[in-house]
Amino acid sequence: MRTLTTGEIAKLCDVHLRTVIRWIERGDLKGFKLPGRGNNRVRAEDFIDFLNHHGMPVPQEFETKRSNLIMIVDDEPNITKAIQRVLRGAGYETSIATDSFSAGSKCISEKPALMTLDLSMPGIDGFQVLKFVRESEELSHTKILVISALDEEKLQEAVTKGADAFLQKPFANDDLLKAVELLIG
Repeated sequence: MRTLTTGEIAKLCDVHLRTVIRWIERGDLKGFKLPGRGNNRVRAEDFIDFLNHHGMPVPQEFETKRSNLIMIVDDEPNITKAIQRVLRGAGYETSIATDSFSAGSKCISEKPALMTLDLSMPGIDGFQVLKFVRESEELSHTKILVISALDEEKLQEAVTKGADAFLQKPFANDDLLKAVELLIG
């Protein structure tokens, strides 16, 4: 179990040491006192919970990348369920987002290794999701596999704008698994 000092937390959060002590005293940040001198310590898990609860960024050294999580972004339930069934059958964890807004927020919180992305969705389209992910420093590692019924010219445009690969709908399950394996091993 890794523990942090109040000084380490102050540096990580770019706040004064006294601010961290107040967080602990108020019960906002779960900590404990060492016997003897009474110095505060905070378990790393409690620190991460505190950051997430208050919408603060988690320092990269504390982020755990879920290397087999794949987020499926498509507004068609039949497609998402079909992709999910194939990926789970191959041992991958999956998460589903049925619109672009939830795709963006879930991507930030879940940090998937790969995202399958439909380009044709109502409202904010897949191209805007692609742009969001590629411009976000904390998501730049996410691989993006576009799965769309659009013509090959649009699919190539997606690759030009940052997608790692594409599959055209309809696709074979084996092609999906090969593409995923190539992107995230």
